[in-house]
Amino acid sequence: MSTAETDAATAPHTTVDVLPARDVPLGGPRAMTVRRTLPQRSRTLIGAWCFVDHYGPDDVARTGGMDVAPHPHTGLQTVSWLFSGEIEHRDSLGVHALVRPGEVNLMTSGHGISHSEVSTPATAVLHGVQLWVALPEQHRHTARDFHHHAPLPVALDGGRARVFLGTLAGDTSPVPTFTPLLGAELTLDPHATVTLAVDPAFEHGLLVDQGDVRLADTPLHPGDLGYLAPGATALTLTNTSDTPARTVLLGGTPFEEEIVMWWNFIGRSGEEIVQARNDWEKGVRFGEVHGYDGGRLPAPELPSIPLKARGRVR
Repeated sequence: MSTAETDAATAPHTTVDVLPARDVPLGGPRAMTVRRTLPQRSRTLIGAWCFVDHYGPDDVARTGGMDVAPHPHTGLQTVSWLFSGEIEHRDSLGVHALVRPGEVNLMTSGHGISHSEVSTPATAVLHGVQLWVALPEQHRHTARDFHHHAPLPVALDGGRARVFLGTLAGDTSPVPTFTPLLGAELTLDPHATVTLAVDPAFEHGLLVDQGDVRLADTPLHPGDLGYLAPGATALTLTNTSDTPARTVLLGGTPFEEEIVMWWNFIGRSGEEIVQARNDWEKGVRFGEVHGYDGGRLPAPELPSIPLKARGRVR
């Protein structure tokens, strides 16, 4: 696609909102700090993507790494993607798997699942993202499930892509989703410009891991999440750094349902969240995680004000 064609395709939809990260402790008393860009007050969802945590590079010898005790989920899918290190995953479906760089692990909670996440002894530096996808009403009580996929790199003119969900640059992930989604790691060569054809029905978010990147002429720095509304048929990314830049591109059709998110639960009402918390505390509904060295994570106290549903920002 020529520069003129790209400008014409993207011109009506080139306003990029920059969503900064905030530091959040993850995993209870042995918490590691992560940078969270979604959800936040100005935006709850990008497509069905509803949660973006970005962590590392974390020196495990100094920090202790990741040790998240068994905890519950409802109404969502977890998507784990690493740049370096290794995480041991155990869940109440009976799955025992390793999360490795360049390999996606997707877990579907349905009505309820529990799992643990622990960085392995072989891990020196832990670095990656943890993502959630909201399940639509029709499928949010679906059966528990787990999928693993190791996408091959796709060569781009100025970089490469690994497509872990959806379709991009001629590659399609076999991992099933319940709404149209895109998830891909993009690496850009120093000072390279890459133009990617995208679905105009999708809204997109670009998380910058390393390097300085321009998305539709808006500068993004490490830790930033740039949001672009539906309508563009192509995205143009430029690495303004002297070293390779790494990003994660997320996309999907707008998720029109309102959701209630609290702790590790997604529901449609405050009452659903309260019931899920009570079920976890009573030891029902979520199954058991076997093989984790320690107890499970207790639920925090509910807020004193009623939990309210939130939808996408229009």
